[in-house]
Amino acid sequence: MVTINDVAKRAGVSISTVSNVINKNKYVSDVLAERVNAAVRELDYTADPIARKMKIKHTKTIGVISADLCGLFFPHVLKGMYDVLISRGYKLIVMDSEGVHDSIGSIKKLREGITSLIQDRVDGIAFFSMVPEKMEAGIISDVMRASSKKPTVFVCVEKDLSGYGIDSVYANSERGADTAASHLIGAGCRRIGHISGPVFFTVVQDRMAGYKNALERNGLAVDEQRMIAHGDYSHKSGYLAMKELLGRMPDIDGVFVANDQMSVGAMKALFETGRRIPEDVKVIGYDDVFIASVLEPSLSTIHVQKHVMGKRAAELLIDQIENNREPAVPGTAVEIESRLIVRRSTVKDAPEDWILVDW
Repeated sequence: MVTINDVAKRAGVSISTVSNVINKNKYVSDVLAERVNAAVRELDYTADPIARKMKIKHTKTIGVISADLCGLFFPHVLKGMYDVLISRGYKLIVMDSEGVHDSIGSIKKLREGITSLIQDRVDGIAFFSMVPEKMEAGIISDVMRASSKKPTVFVCVEKDLSGYGIDSVYANSERGADTAASHLIGAGCRRIGHISGPVFFTVVQDRMAGYKNALERNGLAVDEQRMIAHGDYSHKSGYLAMKELLGRMPDIDGVFVANDQMSVGAMKALFETGRRIPEDVKVIGYDDVFIASVLEPSLSTIHVQKHVMGKRAAELLIDQIENNREPAVPGTAVEIESRLIVRRSTVKDAPEDWILVDW
């Protein structure tokens, strides 16, 4: 294996001169630089990336820990991060905590993922936290200790952890859910069920709170045991949860589903039982992933700016890394605005609006 020593001998210069030419650390005269570059070409020398990273302050590498790589939401956030990071010369390492399926398993994988990424000497980590609120402080303390040897910056996506000194990019899920449920009420629904995501996830609890707020504000009682069923964000869980709700609420006339993917399953269950959408049951989802616009009928939903969320997360990471910004309490919190999208699952004659750009 060709080493930097071999290059230095061939070029007739010192090892430090070779290093300065390759890494562009210091000025080297054009004559010496050409001798080094010629030796590199002749010997087909490639610098050891691991050794190189050990000698420089930044590795220009970012780690991302997803909650569900197979979900329809995350890839759009990742693309936003990718666009910014690649344009600034950074590389990405993507891992999955599978947090939507198992809280305890998710916590274990989140810890392991962060430890692994720090060992790989990443400069920063963006993560989706599925950690229950009561366990956040302890886990974040563990993470900060793990990152003390190799300074690593963090950004939390979709959840506000700025109170712990972690920069965060998120949308207001409680407000969005209130808007969704209020839309159903405005469309004439009075017996409105809710299909939630994994109950241990704070964002899910926020959406459930928004649903309850809207109903109670409009004089509609909420019986959680009868009116709320739980899924795991997958289309299958939405199907099973809708079947469960129909068994408890055969007269249901509206349902707010905590994400669009579960809405697909919920709509299938409604069709199988002879319910017409929106005439018999109105359905509204959350996130506005591409499938929402091409379903039949098309799905009303809350549009989350997924790509923007990813871009802002990447910008916060780069700001911390390149400006050597010290952690502060509270950290920077960036709230991304959401909005209601009305389609034919709640309003029969709503205009079509295929989202072809996300395909």
